[in-house]
Amino acid sequence: MSPVVPRLSLNQETIKQWSLPELAEGCVKAGVTGVGLWRAPVQKYGVDAAARLVRDAGLTVTSLCRGGFFTASEPEARATALADNRRAIDEAATLGTDTLVLVSGGLPAGSRDLIAARERIADALAELAPYAADHGVRLAIEPLHPMYASDRCVVSTLAQALDLAERFPAEQVGVVVDTYHLWWDDTVATQIARAGAGGRIAAFQLADWITPLPEGVLLGRGQLGDGSVDFRWFREQVDATGYTGPIEVEIFNPDLWARDGTEVLAEVADRYRTLVL
Repeated sequence: MSPVVPRLSLNQETIKQWSLPELAEGCVKAGVTGVGLWRAPVQKYGVDAAARLVRDAGLTVTSLCRGGFFTASEPEARATALADNRRAIDEAATLGTDTLVLVSGGLPAGSRDLIAARERIADALAELAPYAADHGVRLAIEPLHPMYASDRCVVSTLAQALDLAERFPAEQVGVVVDTYHLWWDDTVATQIARAGAGGRIAAFQLADWITPLPEGVLLGRGQLGDGSVDFRWFREQVDATGYTGPIEVEIFNPDLWARDGTEVLAEVADRYRTLVL
């Protein structure tokens, strides 16, 4: 058993090759007390069973990913998305996490109207936020790098995420500060301070930006220290707002998935201590 690594949470996708039981066991052995979970593997394992597993291991579920995809304009597609998000809220509550991460959705096929797409996100939040609050869950809007605006997320900056979140009570809708998506933005310090002042920071996630990006770009997140991000600077900016919550490492990278999971987690913890704390 290793000493506890302060505030570190391991997102399930970072070591995707591990089953849920392997994730729980590996984190406990490594002194990692938090895990961020994803809906598909949790559903496959069984939501109730997953909740028991992590609870019995003494782990805290720091977030569930993902809800969202609110930007469809057709009534049937919107109703389907809202129903799925209600299920996601139920799952988050069962797992004991108060944070459901939202990837808001890209442009509908044939559309170029970013403003209308963002308003549909606000409409969906208005329907879902009270339901989430009743279940002890906060919706966390995650801005994604602009390269994802067309197909995954029309919310590209922390300022845009806050403009949406601030229409609702802070205990209902917050934002995600993710270094991978925000490291390039020269207004990010101001926006982190704005988020913290309003009590809006629901999650803080780490991954590095490495180049060249792979084809398809989704799986191009880098191990901490392999790219361009100043993690300690980000941590200091977030901490300065009074945020004392978990710091979740979320990396999508096939090279890490091909390695031994225990080795990957030891490397994550070592670089976290060296580059973040």
